[in-house]
Amino acid sequence: MSTGDSTAAVHAGLPEPVPGQPFLPGPVFAAPYHLDPVTGPGENGYGRPDNPTRRALEAAIGRLEGGAVLAFASGQAAITGMLLTVLRPGDTVALPSDGYFTVRAFADGTLRDLGVKPLLVPTAGPYPSFAGVRLVLLETPANPGLDVCDIRAVADAAHAAGALVVVDNTTATPLGQRPLELGADVVVASGTKALTGHSDTLLGYVATNDADLLARLTSWRSQTGGVPGAFDAWLAHRSIGTLDLRLARQTANAAAVAELLAARPDVHGVRWPGRPDDPSYPVATAQMRRIPGIVSFDLGSAERVAGFLQASTLVFAATSFGGLHTTADRRAQWGDDTAPGFVRLSCGIEDTDDLLADLTAALDRA
Repeated sequence: MSTGDSTAAVHAGLPEPVPGQPFLPGPVFAAPYHLDPVTGPGENGYGRPDNPTRRALEAAIGRLEGGAVLAFASGQAAITGMLLTVLRPGDTVALPSDGYFTVRAFADGTLRDLGVKPLLVPTAGPYPSFAGVRLVLLETPANPGLDVCDIRAVADAAHAAGALVVVDNTTATPLGQRPLELGADVVVASGTKALTGHSDTLLGYVATNDADLLARLTSWRSQTGGVPGAFDAWLAHRSIGTLDLRLARQTANAAAVAELLAARPDVHGVRWPGRPDDPSYPVATAQMRRIPGIVSFDLGSAERVAGFLQASTLVFAATSFGGLHTTADRRAQWGDDTAPGFVRLSCGIEDTDDLLADLTAALDRA
């Protein structure tokens, strides 16, 4: 039956109730399993391709994304596995020029060495002709700048040229948008971030309704071994149940934080796609079911960012995003091509008034 987001998240991937058993069975840590001495392996033969805890997690994410899911050891493992499964020497791949820095580095290194030509395109466009492009990877909202693109429009243009369309749904999560329903062929994401939201798990996944591609990806994962551990899969499944609740507070906090920052003359370039004066607002509000809890802005210098973080008591200096705690990351320190004072702020689930008071005091001191 059709349900709301919170109901779907709480019940996704759970087994049928059995008296005396837990709601979510504990992780299965087996590497080898007992085999039938006559018929050989059944559903479980060896832990790399087969694990019931991982399958339960994949069923949970699949319910939310609307497609079949394969879990990987990290978001980067999922994205690179998908790219290397599809692309061949001589292919061209279109990538967001303002997307996740490590994906661009992988394309400029490994993919280029394999004879694949990367074509970098800004998330907000303009988009070139996709003639001759094998795969179009979108990341919307883009990390870290938060530009948004019209998935359906780009997918229509890419499909007309014969290209496969992949959407990185890390920032939005499947409760923020469902790219498969908007015309994408594949979804990739890092589950490390808001999907699991407790800053204690590395995870990635691929979702698709293309059975042939799914079979190829399954072979790739089995042969290369980039699977998540059983306990990570269990932690991720446990965490998804609170996704709707966490996102609601994070979005509310981001809305308030963005307004606070935009009103300050000492903060520049505030971006949050939920603000009516944000360049991405028209597309984001038409396409997305909710806006994520991430705000970006510029404090002018690395020194001022450091002073702000040292003065704050609630904002932790940390990379990644989407966790329970509010964090700030100066992206330039990782080699990302952003300004020295650029900050990606990931709003946690603290009380909004407390967070605003702490940010105000820290910025005043910085």
